[in-house]
Amino acid sequence: MADEGDILTDLNNDAAGANGADNQPAAGILTQYVKDLSVENPNAPVVYQWQDQPKIDVQFNIAAEPVNEQAHEVTLKITVTSSTDQGQAFLIDLAYCGLAAVRNLGDDQTHAFLFAEAPRILFPFARRVIADAVRDAGFAPLMIDPIDFNGLYLQQLARKQQEEAAAGGAQPPAGDA
Repeated sequence: MADEGDILTDLNNDAAGANGADNQPAAGILTQYVKDLSVENPNAPVVYQWQDQPKIDVQFNIAAEPVNEQAHEVTLKITVTSSTDQGQAFLIDLAYCGLAAVRNLGDDQTHAFLFAEAPRILFPFARRVIADAVRDAGFAPLMIDPIDFNGLYLQQLARKQQEEAAAGGAQPPAGDA
């Protein structure tokens, strides 16, 4: 059993700066919003009589643009196309954004947060916007399967490192004299 003198306290916070400045690493989403939403239903009303099972194509892209020294706008762009042999049923194009605050993080950690963690946080809300847009276009709501943003981020990082290694390892052949 611990004595009262054994209680752990951190009164000597070495990470705190002068005048109590907070030097601890922090990252989070300040706000999120729909930046752009396009819903196309080009074959209405005849599309509602089609009997074929539609083919659904979901494409997404992630971008991050600095707003200031500590904030970035992270954009999760999702395009959903539904079509059959008879034509296109609908097209949803969404740019869902979050204002991400990042403080006292290294470049690698900031990049990982902006391109893996922030999209993971934004995705459920973007998915709801798409489901509502599809429903409002007159179709059954579309629930997009969860996306492993962290896994995709790690795959792209590994691919980039392999490409850099291949480019760096490709030396011009040395000639014999």
